[in-house]
Amino acid sequence: MTIFEKIVAREIPAKIVWQDEDVIAFHDVNPGAPVHVLVVPKRVIPRIAESTAADQALLGKLLLTTRIVAEKLDLLTSGYRVVINNGPDAGESVPHLHVHVLGKRKLGWPPG
Repeated sequence: MTIFEKIVAREIPAKIVWQDEDVIAFHDVNPGAPVHVLVVPKRVIPRIAESTAADQALLGKLLLTTRIVAEKLDLLTSGYRVVINNGPDAGESVPHLHVHVLGKRKLGWPPG
């Protein structure tokens, strides 16, 4: 089980921002910005590159959930970044698809 599966199963505590039957959003324990939330599907998809057409609705829901999170955490006006890492060179550290929502500071470009 990944750490995210353990959070979904409530085996590990997390500071939850929002959830429904498909998705959970919680604060990252190692934040890269003043606001750093992870949006995670409750059903395991190891990474975006392993998603299929059957995952289309859930993938869309992940992105729509970033907007819900941004609204709850007052990021809509100032802005926020949405990031999906895929593979070790991109910084993926947990093999369970997740979307980072970062905000409340100026974010540089290019990242990395």
